[in-house]
Amino acid sequence: MPHYVTIQIDVHDPETIAAYRDRAIEPVARHGGTMIAGGPDCEVLEDTGAGRPVSVLLSFPNAAAAHAWLEDPEFRALHALRRKAAKTVITMLPPKD
Repeated sequence: MPHYVTIQIDVHDPETIAAYRDRAIEPVARHGGTMIAGGPDCEVLEDTGAGRPVSVLLSFPNAAAAHAWLEDPEFRALHALRRKAAKTVITMLPPKD
């Protein structure tokens, strides 16, 4: 059953996050994931001070694949690049029965 992952990104270094974004889909695809929607052109419908104007929605075939994507040692440096450029919140949404 698909598991969805949301990523909310509060960018403080646009140049570095652009370098990350150019390479970010490869590790997602390697673990069976796809990007469903999102990116820098997101429309904020309500902001109560969260300060995360960029959001991404990913889909993975299961929870194990989502964890493997984030924990893959081959992409540790790429995830570090994202963390250097932005504060992020990554949430896995459980499927509805």
